[in-house]
Amino acid sequence: MSTEEKAWKRFLQQGIYYIVNPFVRLLIKLGFTPNAVTMTGFIMNIGVAVLFIIAAEDENRANYAYVGWAGFLIMMAGLFDMLDGQVARMGNMGSTFGALFDSVLDRYSELVMFLGICYYLIAHDYFLSSLFAFVALIGSMMVSYTRARAEGLGIECKGGFFQRPERVVLIALAGMFCGLTAFLFGDFKLYIPGVPFSVFETMSVFTFPLAILAVFTNVTAFSRLMGAKKSLEEKEAAELRQQTVRSYEPIKENTVTPV
Repeated sequence: MSTEEKAWKRFLQQGIYYIVNPFVRLLIKLGFTPNAVTMTGFIMNIGVAVLFIIAAEDENRANYAYVGWAGFLIMMAGLFDMLDGQVARMGNMGSTFGALFDSVLDRYSELVMFLGICYYLIAHDYFLSSLFAFVALIGSMMVSYTRARAEGLGIECKGGFFQRPERVVLIALAGMFCGLTAFLFGDFKLYIPGVPFSVFETMSVFTFPLAILAVFTNVTAFSRLMGAKKSLEEKEAAELRQQTVRSYEPIKENTVTPV
């Protein structure tokens, strides 16, 4: 990650914290612990999956209100996912287990959310879009796993654009805009003469970002893998140089200077 990118992300993060810190203080006053905030976000994501499953069982395929509300709930759950760390810092309640608990629940939250999305898309015969959603799920998990595995080997691995906050915001906005588009314009379909199927429709507002995620989450995971490979090679080369120096020093010390 370049210095400019780090500075920009730090500036954006500080701006977000400036907005949410009053709410963080309220949560602390109400007695919320970081783990309770994490669990609240997870429960909200279960609610997201429930909304998508209810929408899947609705015989009216053109009822996109569920998708819009699911998008809103995804955004709220993402907010709680972000606040747990801030609650830990401002309330002096940080712990090693809390960090682990947060990481594990984040993975469960994302899996449950994509479960609901895939169920909905398959139930309403959006087969290609369901494949995009499943590939996006694979990419999302590999982005997180690559970082965790690299850091387990002592390598920092935080690069790439489609990290969890970006993924959450994109899916949430896609769902909300899909619901809003349906509310304003109804269930529309755009056809091109000579093409037997619609090239764009109301549902595309939600599924097109899933296609973007399917591509770029896996690109991010691969770029992290290559970055970790480079860092590991540099680390191994440095260790080899140190071993060479250490093995040479005793020989140098024991060398007898000829008379």
